[in-house]
Amino acid sequence: MFPEYTANLLAQSLDAIDNIKEQASTEISALNISDFSINIGITIMLAFVLGQLYVRFGRSLSNRTTLARSFVLLASTTMVVITIVKSSLALSLGLVGALSIVRFRTAIKEPEELVYLFLCIAIGLGLGADQREVTGIAFGILAVIIVLSAMATPTDKQSAMFLTVTCTPSDTVTVPAILATASQFCNRVDLKRLDESDVILDVALHVGLSDIDQLESCRQALRELDSSVKVSFFDSKHV
Repeated sequence: MFPEYTANLLAQSLDAIDNIKEQASTEISALNISDFSINIGITIMLAFVLGQLYVRFGRSLSNRTTLARSFVLLASTTMVVITIVKSSLALSLGLVGALSIVRFRTAIKEPEELVYLFLCIAIGLGLGADQREVTGIAFGILAVIIVLSAMATPTDKQSAMFLTVTCTPSDTVTVPAILATASQFCNRVDLKRLDESDVILDVALHVGLSDIDQLESCRQALRELDSSVKVSFFDSKHV
């Protein structure tokens, strides 16, 4: 009796698996290609606009242009995955295991970067679930909030630049000496990075300058600290 019960249970399990496969196959084949094309087109457009907003109004110190280029691919990939997975419970359960191995491998150091990445994923999720109206309205509201927040933030008319000072450590060239010298000629001085060893001292500052004369005066004063001092300025507006 036990072998017969086991055989019946196995047969029922196989029938259930076949039904799931048949249902998944039917639902996937029923996907509307025209709707899919429209959704992925909207996804690409919204992700591109989001990238432009990030480059224009973002305030992170990383290379915003480089990160923004990945928005379209991230949103589109998410949209395609959700479009396929939403039609089948079996595929949805499989996705849970597949996504468990996903990790952020890039150095995401600032909350703003994570916010924009989650917005990309939200665009893909919404359009993958065929929620065009909700996704479009939500994106429009968030875009307006981003623009208004940037407009409400007081703009600094002075030029924001990164100043990098590299030299050989000595009694005359120390971090306080570099900061004090830069503060004499810059309207604002913020220490962003400090790397020090027995053979090299590397200091990165975010400074505010009103004109080229301030830059030149600061450069000369820093070079006079020691002959080993190397000074680099570069614009931080679109970095």
